[in-house]
Amino acid sequence: MTQAADSPNRTNAASGLRFLTELIGWTATPWVLHRIDWAVAIAALVVLIGLPAAVGTPGDRPFDPPVAIPGAAMLLLVLLEVAAAAVAPWFAWPTWAAVVATALTATSVVLEQPRWRWLLRH
Repeated sequence: MTQAADSPNRTNAASGLRFLTELIGWTATPWVLHRIDWAVAIAALVVLIGLPAAVGTPGDRPFDPPVAIPGAAMLLLVLLEVAAAAVAPWFAWPTWAAVVATALTATSVVLEQPRWRWLLRH
């Protein structure tokens, strides 16, 4: 698939911080949800890791996604990841770790704004 315009922030500090934010969400969310049920925790991992791996907006990554979706739909998945990384640590980890996780997530949100604007246009 030919890509007209690639997404910004794919290979800089924003993408590295985005990955760290995703790791926080991937770790803290099942940590909290396993208290409810292991199946719920596993389902959360499928949504947080599996779904974004299977779908994407063409041009947003260095490779074409297996299933192409509009940028607005991808942004909703990104916002879900951000919400998981910002909220789950407060229920899973000590306060100091939740503060650090929230600060990293907030910084990621600020740095990701060019990508988010790009996603809304594609």
